[in-house]
Amino acid sequence: MDSDYGIARELSDLQKLRSHYQPELPPCLQGTTVRVHFGDATAAADPTGAHTISRSFPLTYGQPLAHFLRSTAKVPDAQIITEHAAVRVGVVFCGRQSPGGHNVIWGLHEALKVHNPKSVLLGFLGGSDGLFAQKTLEVTDEVLATYKNQGGYDLLGRTKDQIRTIEQVNAALNACTALKLDALVIIGGVTSNTDAAQLAETFAERKCPTKVVGIPVTLNGDLRNQFVETNVGFDTICKVNSQLISNVCTDALSAEKYYYFIRLMGRKASHVALECTLQSHPNMVILAEEVAASKLTIFDITNQICDAVQARAEQDKYHGVILLPEGLIESFPEVFALLQEIHALLRQGVSADNISAQLSPWASALFEFLPPFIRKQLLLHPESDDSAQLSQIETEKLLAHLVEAEMNKRTKEGTYKGKKFNAICHFFGYQARGSLPSKFDCDYAYVLGHIGYHIIAAGLNGYMATLTNLKNPVNKWRCAAAPITAMMTVKRYGRGHGASILGKPALHPATVDLKGKSYELLRQNSTKFLMDDVYRNPGPLQYDGPGADAKAVTLCVEDQDYMGRIKLLQEHLDKVRSIVKPGCSQDVLKAALSAMASVTEILSVMSAASGGSTPF
Repeated sequence: MDSDYGIARELSDLQKLRSHYQPELPPCLQGTTVRVHFGDATAAADPTGAHTISRSFPLTYGQPLAHFLRSTAKVPDAQIITEHAAVRVGVVFCGRQSPGGHNVIWGLHEALKVHNPKSVLLGFLGGSDGLFAQKTLEVTDEVLATYKNQGGYDLLGRTKDQIRTIEQVNAALNACTALKLDALVIIGGVTSNTDAAQLAETFAERKCPTKVVGIPVTLNGDLRNQFVETNVGFDTICKVNSQLISNVCTDALSAEKYYYFIRLMGRKASHVALECTLQSHPNMVILAEEVAASKLTIFDITNQICDAVQARAEQDKYHGVILLPEGLIESFPEVFALLQEIHALLRQGVSADNISAQLSPWASALFEFLPPFIRKQLLLHPESDDSAQLSQIETEKLLAHLVEAEMNKRTKEGTYKGKKFNAICHFFGYQARGSLPSKFDCDYAYVLGHIGYHIIAAGLNGYMATLTNLKNPVNKWRCAAAPITAMMTVKRYGRGHGASILGKPALHPATVDLKGKSYELLRQNSTKFLMDDVYRNPGPLQYDGPGADAKAVTLCVEDQDYMGRIKLLQEHLDKVRSIVKPGCSQDVLKAALSAMASVTEILSVMSAASGGSTPF
């Protein structure tokens, strides 16, 4: 019922303590005077898709970056927004709940009221369904009181994950028009922010005055690009999961007779699994990206795990912990192809009971080989993005089943002489996504909410609030806004015989970079993790003292701060312009031409070789 939304919560003593925590703001957002500087026009990271994106988003592609600076910053052309008229802003939770989401609303509300107490924030009840139906709750200090620094999305609720069809877009536009909204803030992940970009374009095309702003909130950690270093909720999810994993590791070491197969929520990418591995040091992790890159089959992975079990048995170790991302099942080429056939038949209206008979011979053989519980789960209707219902497919039980069968076979053949293999399976996801947010996620979400307001105040449309330099303290964070279209790519889909078709421009989930520093750190330690049982327990979430300010390992080891480097480059270019002017000496001019020619040649070669891609 709508009346259930926004009601005061019953808080525990810890929750009460957390509700009084006041997140810090970076210096540039403190006070009522913020300076904004617009950089150069943005372009797509992959130049091969730039034409398609610009054609699909003619009104919102190529907009400049916006940097928010201290009022005292001496930056040429930076402007101070002095007029803060009262505005009406709508906010909606899209996508799955992620710890810290409530703080985005808190930060947004506080910024609105600080700059003009007459501004109004309306929360849409029940996610995008509430947006379409124009069901709202005015967000006030009283409503927020028991939701500050708290987990979940129950302040407003959520439903569907998309605003994509013509009917949905029209319903959103009608809601914004009827409610006279100056802006709509969409809180969500990859899919939700793609929809935000399309809404922004459509609103501009139809002369709707409502500006659309996106906020990167997803537990999966897969909304990453040159502008976005991490997502609200990822830090909390990984810390909570890592404690659970570590507890299991301790149990395994104590009993010395079980192998634990743990599947982790996180959708297609393996960011959560990688981060939890680096925090808790289980014996093995199977990354979906590794499997896809090497085109490994489910039988290859089964044998890899069996070989590891056998190697540990030779050291008289009959226990272990193995992590699996929930997207692993789709990374096996033979299972992915099987799912493609199943989903095509489901879209044609074929009932689940009749699908097996209509599969191709090889797909039917694989389907019948799989255990009955997996067959039933593969027949579930796909998600809105056409992927399988990954949270419902028990990959951990499938692999445990296959490993047990292979170990029994090796025992009968005499190639394995150790003790009987025993497996226990877990799926961690729902246990963590409703957690109290970590201190980092409380701060990060709150600041993003403030940036969301400043995007609105600057009159920007189709932008995402961004923060970089996040591995440093809050007072070093860089506040900015980037056009969502600058984060888009265009995928090509094969159609056989060398043909391919272009997909629609979209934000696509960022996968684990197998050339990145985080992955390299894992590879350096993988043998030690496998054989030496160097389990590490980070403990429960901490809000004070040791561990309270700890950040994700993957955030700290990567060398990011893209926005900082953009600003530094701009400073160098400005300095060159100030030195090389008409009237400068011939020697200065020749030196500048020589240096710029070399730089241009190097950058052209690098850009052509990489296809414009940017490692994260």
